[in-house]
Amino acid sequence: MSGNLTLTAVPGIKVGHATDPVGLTGCTVVLCDGPSGSGAVGGVDQRGGAPGTRETDLLRPLHLVQQVHAVVLAGGSAFGLAAADGVMRYLRERGVGYKSGPVRVPIVPAAILFDLAVGRSDVYPDAEMGYAACLAANDAAVAEGNVGAGTGCSAGKALGAGRATKTGLGSAAIDLGGGLVVAALIAVNPFGDVVDEASRIVAGTRRLRGAGFADTLVLLRTITGKLALRVAGATVIGVVATNARLDKEGANKVAQMAQDGVARAIRPAHTLFDGDTLFALATGKVRASVTLVGAYAAEVVAQAIGRAARSAVGAGGLPAGAELGASC
Repeated sequence: MSGNLTLTAVPGIKVGHATDPVGLTGCTVVLCDGPSGSGAVGGVDQRGGAPGTRETDLLRPLHLVQQVHAVVLAGGSAFGLAAADGVMRYLRERGVGYKSGPVRVPIVPAAILFDLAVGRSDVYPDAEMGYAACLAANDAAVAEGNVGAGTGCSAGKALGAGRATKTGLGSAAIDLGGGLVVAALIAVNPFGDVVDEASRIVAGTRRLRGAGFADTLVLLRTITGKLALRVAGATVIGVVATNARLDKEGANKVAQMAQDGVARAIRPAHTLFDGDTLFALATGKVRASVTLVGAYAAEVVAQAIGRAARSAVGAGGLPAGAELGASC
């Protein structure tokens, strides 16, 4: 992997960001450069009660299309789904897509997160931003922190957006030997807290008074926490990728298993206020079991979430975990 421990360690995967540092939003595009623009086998797993997605049904088994050509992760709530239009245009101009009669139709699933409470609420990713992210895409190590879909991310919404902690986008990869690589890229914007391997909170809901974290699980049992359950604006979205040779059912199973990484690193996870969505991409080069790939997909997802908290810097009036003395 030549020292690259991010999603682009998977051959055939490129990543590009478009970032608005003033509006505090952005989008991240994952391009799947398969042979002759064939893309990658895709799968998806969506949990939580507030998803915002595009073209996810076609990724499930029993549906015709097998490959996807790009995945879009964006801020801006449902408005941010428009970023996928720019990615469609970029791929169409290059003749990439599913052949349907006389045309090629790019297959571009997308997921969004709610970042409108951080920065400006009237600015969100659009088609031009999606196109710009494609132009910026490359196979270098992925930039992390306050970039792309992670620009306006925060963790810990139980006491409102103003008591959250700034997070961002993180990525991790592991070489399993024999040429097999599994990697993840995650934009971390949960209702709950980000925790490390020792279950210590490293980013999350901050106390109303004094320093430190309130601990969302504890808070939910209090009167204050019960009254706070009108919150909106959470979600963890991301991509796991591998160069394993998987079919569509296998890719969906990997996406399902990868969600375990969200539950390990975020407490609580998959709430009614989260729209947690993970895509899985398989570029189809190395023979490997679905169980092996899925098990380590969960591992790299948890690692990527920790990196998203560690690499973020304060913005929009919110401090990052590192500024509060937390470390992943």
